[in-house]
Parts: sequence; structure tokens; C-alpha cells
Amino acid sequence: PYVIVCNHQASLDLLGIVEIIPDHCVPIVKKELLYMGTVGWACWLSGMIFIDRHKREDAINVISQTARTMQREKVR
Repeated sequence: PYVIVCNHQASLDLLGIVEIIPDHCVPIVKKELLYMGTVGWACWLSGMIFIDRHKREDAINVISQTARTMQREKVR
């Protein structure tokens, strides 16, 4: 397993990021994206994991659980 960190500047950057992300990748995105209309629906339907950056403990728990799942299921 490995981690790819992408700091995009605009919504259109996501299209480029999608092209370079390898197969079996588990994207983690900020929870605010969930409320961006069709972008939020697309993120949710594609299985992205949402973290609430304003609730530190919750974000740490989600990332820790994701890391354990990644190791168990051998996904990136």
C-alpha cells in the first residue's frame, strides 16, 4: 500500500487526478465535497471516503480504519 497526496486548485483538476490514480485506489476527500451537487453524488457513488477536517478525532478514526482495510484487502 502507498499514499498519493494531491493538492488541487480547482474542480477541473479532479479530472486530471482521476487519470493518474492507479487501479484499486481508495480516494479520501474532504467532507465538503459531498455537498457540491453532482460532484458530491459522483464522489459518493464512486466509493470515495469522506473525512471531516473540522473534527480531528473523527478524521483520524476514519483514516486509521481505512488504513487497516487497505492492508487487509491489499488495496492502495
